Amino acid sequence: MSFLSATVLLVLVINPLGNIPLFLCALKSVDPQRQQRVLLRELLIGLAVLVVFLFTGRYILLVLGVSQSSLGIAGGIILMLIAIKMIFSGSEKIFENTVAGEPFVVPLAIPLIAGPASMTTAILLMARDSSRWLEWLAALVAAWVISSIILLFSHSLSRLLGDRGLTAIERLTGMILTTVAVEMFITGVRRSFFN
Repeated sequence: MSFLSATVLLVLVINPLGNIPLFLCALKSVDPQRQQRVLLRELLIGLAVLVVFLFTGRYILLVLGVSQSSLGIAGGIILMLIAIKMIFSGSEKIFENTVAGEPFVVPLAIPLIAGPASMTTAILLMARDSSRWLEWLAALVAAWVISSIILLFSHSLSRLLGDRGLTAIERLTGMILTTVAVEMFITGVRRSFFN
């Protein structure tokens, strides 16, 4: 996997465009003057969690006795479930009526930025080739910057694309993630039974 493909994969699993309605819903009770600061804080917390998982995730898995192939299979299943949800239902309904007041860590930083799919992807990148840790870190930061820019301009993008445009992009992203999930699953199965 190259730096570019790792960055694109991380942007897809973070899914900033698909998460715009959810971020807007979570921030609607926050004072408009504070929204950008709250959003930036949550984005930084999400990045910190992903960096921690990038560097410590494989050791946690080692302690738990989880193999790389099992991680690939589990990652593929999680990614597939997220992709199916993106394709067949709107993401804005995931946390509907659960956010009151100013969000802190949940649900914006975790699980929307640092969710199961992005954490698993970060762990898989490092498990694949730990000697390229600087490249994986750069890909993670690049994906975070792209996602942050999109989410910081979420109000403008929401007005520009409209509900239908956001839904179409979310479903297209879900379709792409489905193929990535199948590839992760097949690779995990191949490593388990044919290596």
